[in-house]
Amino acid sequence: MTTPTPVSPPPSPPPASRRPGTGPRAAGAIQEAALRLLAERGYTGLTIEAVARRAGVNKTTIYRWWPSKAALLRAALLDGALLDVEVPDTGSLRGDLVALTDQVVGLLTGPGTESVVRAMTSGSGAPDDELALLARDFFADRFSREQPVFSRAAGRGELRPGVDPMLLLDLMAGAVWVRAVLRRAPLPAGFAAEVVDAVLPAFATVPPPDTNV
Repeated sequence: MTTPTPVSPPPSPPPASRRPGTGPRAAGAIQEAALRLLAERGYTGLTIEAVARRAGVNKTTIYRWWPSKAALLRAALLDGALLDVEVPDTGSLRGDLVALTDQVVGLLTGPGTESVVRAMTSGSGAPDDELALLARDFFADRFSREQPVFSRAAGRGELRPGVDPMLLLDLMAGAVWVRAVLRRAPLPAGFAAEVVDAVLPAFATVPPPDTNV
C-alpha cells in the first residue's frame, strides 16, 4: 500500500496593498511635520530631510509618495488633519455659517494652528511663488468642500437667487482674518455669530430666525 503524498496547503494570499494615492502608513505624521516645519522655518527653510527627521521616517519613504516639498506640502494642506474643517449640517444656513466661521476663528487663534495658517499665507503672490500657489489651492479646496452648505440652503429657499457663495464666505472669513491676523486683536465669544448676523441678511431670502445660536 502506497503512502499518499501529502498535499501542501495553498499559499497564503499576498497582503492587500494600500489603496493608491493614500500615502504611506505614516502619512499623518509626515504631513503634520511638514506643516509644523513650515511654521518654524518658512517655505524656503523647509526640506524633505527635516520632515523625515521630525516624522521619524526615511526620506526615501517621502520621496516615494511626494517627489518634492511642494507636492508634500500640498498633500498636507489639502488632506492633512491639522487644518481640516468639518462641513456642518445644522439644518439652517445661519447655523452652518456660524459653525464654519467658528472653525475659522479656531484655526486663526488656536495655539496648534495659528502659526501654520500664518506661514501658509506668507507667500509673495508672484506668479511663480510656490507657497502662494499652494495657499490658492488650499482655499479652492475648502470652498469646494463647503458647497453642500449652499446647495442645502438653496433647496430650503434660504438664499436669494443668483447670490455669490464665495462672496458670502469671503466677507465672513475676511472679518475674522482682519481682526485676528491684521489687527492682532482678541476675538470675543460669539464673534462668529456676530459676523454672520451682520453679513447674511444681504444674501438671505428672509432674516435668519435662530439668532440665539
